[in-house]
Amino acid sequence: MIELVSAQRCIACDKCVKVCPTNVFDRGADGVPVISRQDDCQTCFQCEANCPVDALFVAPQTRPLPEPPEVDELERSGLLGSHREKIGWGRGRTPGAARAVGPGLGPAGGTVLIS
Repeated sequence: MIELVSAQRCIACDKCVKVCPTNVFDRGADGVPVISRQDDCQTCFQCEANCPVDALFVAPQTRPLPEPPEVDELERSGLLGSHREKIGWGRGRTPGAARAVGPGLGPAGGTVLIS
């Protein structure tokens, strides 16, 4: 379940808002998404996977954590945005991994061969 949006990391690109299938986020007054409907989260990880700056944390359980996580602790533990890296979309990804997941990389979503 979505647990945290780091206002310090967020660049207000709205990718998380756009990819969320259950409309969990609202746009905050400062442009940073706000978790407005946490109970609607399906724990699909799409928001975290698509965040280009690893500003989100989705916990694997489908119920809210008893205590909201602290940004500093998530950063120290390496959990903030860690789903992107696990699926090959984060830091250190390889051209092969980029080809294996996600939409096409060419114009209008067309396929681009990476060699």
